[in-house]
Amino acid sequence: MRAILTYHSIDCSESPISVSEDSFKRHVRWLASGAVTVTTVDELLRLPESAEAVAITFDDGFSNFGDIAAPLLASAGLPSTLFVVTDQVGGTNAWGGVRDPGVPTLPLMDWQELGRLPALGVTLAAHTRSHRRLHALAGDELAEEIVGSARVLEQRTGTAPTGFAYPYGAVSNEAAALVREEFRWGCTTELRPLHPDADPSRLPRLDMFYFRERGRLETWGTARFRYYLTLRSQARRLRQRWAPVTHTS
Repeated sequence: MRAILTYHSIDCSESPISVSEDSFKRHVRWLASGAVTVTTVDELLRLPESAEAVAITFDDGFSNFGDIAAPLLASAGLPSTLFVVTDQVGGTNAWGGVRDPGVPTLPLMDWQELGRLPALGVTLAAHTRSHRRLHALAGDELAEEIVGSARVLEQRTGTAPTGFAYPYGAVSNEAAALVREEFRWGCTTELRPLHPDADPSRLPRLDMFYFRERGRLETWGTARFRYYLTLRSQARRLRQRWAPVTHTS
């Protein structure tokens, strides 16, 4: 089984975007144990379907990624990808100046901090310019969020990003077409492993919020793991259909 894992913030608030430091340390120990191969998203997509492999991603660029997650991953020799909201760098996750009451408002890394991450095995990727819902945008406004974020990242870091993540997982056909033109791949919030016929512009991910319970991630590859994932995926699809979340990714 191949899968892209996603985190947001390492904090103890227990919000839907949060995983505690203790839980994350436990995840890192298991990921470094050799139970699965941990690689980059680009390499994961090249591996055969039979591979037991994951890629680790983080959304938004919280300061706690630089303070906690990146050093832990680097010390374990585990690569990761960080999706950056370029116009919010050095600010907070109060997107558009609006705080989400369901999640903590936290500081985001600045450009100097982001510039130190590649040395720790972190690949920087794009997460739009301002974290807007892309399915509600079109034309130049949509292009500025997607293509514009890639241009800013390249200007500030000297490297063109190869990956993208849709804020809130909100994706339209027009947005996916732009991502296909500008990037090698794009990530949604669809909760499932990679399938052989996965559309590179609409890759699913496993949200690690659902695996923060002790022993949950460690059941990887078992019938118990697949059953739990199926139930979570079904519940999430129903929740998003009837009451779309505002705080994820």
